[in-house]
Amino acid sequence: MRDRRSLTTGTECGILAFMTRTFAVVLVPQPEGGFFVECPALPGCYSQGETVQESLDNIREAILLVIEDLQDTDEAIPEGGSPLVTQVQVSA
Repeated sequence: MRDRRSLTTGTECGILAFMTRTFAVVLVPQPEGGFFVECPALPGCYSQGETVQESLDNIREAILLVIEDLQDTDEAIPEGGSPLVTQVQVSA
């Protein structure tokens, strides 16, 4: 397995050493405090944090780990894309 630090520093010839990718993430405030955060383009890629910044730092690390796993298994890295986030009203 590659050293995760090399993916961001460019010290190894991995795909992330040569390109920057942007992924949309969704932060959801939690009733007990903090945030749940997920990256819709990478199924199963989610994290949490007490603050928005901590949540973003944590999901950034989770995204790097998912990309590392995809590279290790020679799978394609999905494009980030822009999700459509909206609201749905229901009578309850």
